[in-house]
Amino acid sequence: MGKILPIVLHPAPSLREISKPVPLADLANKEMKELIEDMKATMMALDGAGLAAPQIGKNIRLIVINNERSKEIITLVNPVITKKSWGRKVDQEGCLSVLDAKGDFIYGPVSRHKKVNCIYYDELGQKKKIEGDWLISRIIQHEVDHLDGILFIDKLEK
Repeated sequence: MGKILPIVLHPAPSLREISKPVPLADLANKEMKELIEDMKATMMALDGAGLAAPQIGKNIRLIVINNERSKEIITLVNPVITKKSWGRKVDQEGCLSVLDAKGDFIYGPVSRHKKVNCIYYDELGQKKKIEGDWLISRIIQHEVDHLDGILFIDKLEK
């Protein structure tokens, strides 16, 4: 079980940086394995749907998502969205890094593609593909945005 890491909060400049790819050889490092376990523990402790490395102060292309449908946590290293559906849906989003003045989560309507395909590497460096729909699609898009320095508040529906 990993340790709970502090969350970087908006308006920290590091949340606006484009993250660097993770060298796949680093996945064998003890430090990287611990970081992934810490990210999983942090996401679960904070009841998050996903967590991107920039949210814990690491500007690398690494995310973890909670796939409640399959009851597993998926680690996506260097994720790339390769296909997006034409159809979109507006739904409420929040973020562990975006709080109001009282420290409560801010929620707002964001339009996202209903389905996405994403290629990534798992914790062992194996190339994988996930076809996400509904909530998984939304989580992947939200977390990949973090890797590109984009926050959900940048995409709020007017």
